Amino acid sequence: MAMVPSGSFAYGCDRHEGNPADGEAPSRRVDVDAFRIDRYAVTNARFARFVAATGYVSEAERIGWSFVFAGLLPDDFEETRGVAAAPWWRQVYGASWRQPEGPHSDIASRLDFPVTHVSHNDALAFCVWAGKRLPTEAEWEKAARGGLEGQRFPWGDVEMPNSEHRCNVWQGTFPTHNASDDGYYGLAPVNAFAPNGFGLHNMAGNAWEWCSDWFVSDRFAGVATSGIANPRGPAQGIHRVMRGGSYLCHPSYCWRYRNGARSASTPDSATGHIGFRCVRDLTT
Repeated sequence: MAMVPSGSFAYGCDRHEGNPADGEAPSRRVDVDAFRIDRYAVTNARFARFVAATGYVSEAERIGWSFVFAGLLPDDFEETRGVAAAPWWRQVYGASWRQPEGPHSDIASRLDFPVTHVSHNDALAFCVWAGKRLPTEAEWEKAARGGLEGQRFPWGDVEMPNSEHRCNVWQGTFPTHNASDDGYYGLAPVNAFAPNGFGLHNMAGNAWEWCSDWFVSDRFAGVATSGIANPRGPAQGIHRVMRGGSYLCHPSYCWRYRNGARSASTPDSATGHIGFRCVRDLTT
């Protein structure tokens, strides 16, 4: 784990680059206590150790299916239900963290990849076993920024400095053609790209990461404009916050791999592009 020091930072984004419904703005200066955070997203290997020790069965395994990106499936894959608003997602029976693309797949060669097909509830169960917790949204964003103030990405304001890829996202025309110029069509290992200023890898792209907060677009409604310390979001809600984007993100429809970008999903959601990392308070 790496330590993120205490102090204030500009939380959110006022550039109006994202979907207004995501609630990136307004940016507010908030104070966050110091904490430790995993340098890498939880891997398949780490999640397998948790399952071996506890016998835990993930929600996707209990339900019997999960959503898989169609581009990762064989051309002759049987027709199954898709998502109306996102037809590139396909319902695959038997898909889970153990078999990310269904029964014909496994994780034997992907132990250092981020575990996916894990719900928010699955992530919480892992945290209990590991003696850690999920980051708040503010903690996650402060960690992602790596000590840089007001920059778009964990490494700076330019997406590809010196034409160098710094994260795993979609290149080309989504969802029909991915040039894979960053070296990956699907997920990448958790250490595939250089770390940010706090020593954290892949805080942009690759796999979404669950946060502890309930999602609300007007997160600062009725909140003072200064003196905000350790914000934790509303007490209840329908969707949990996800941050960081994934290998499917592309500026044409989902430029959410920026530091200030946000998304959310229901706590029982498990897909092939959602994972997590953990934090620990300095007092534990």
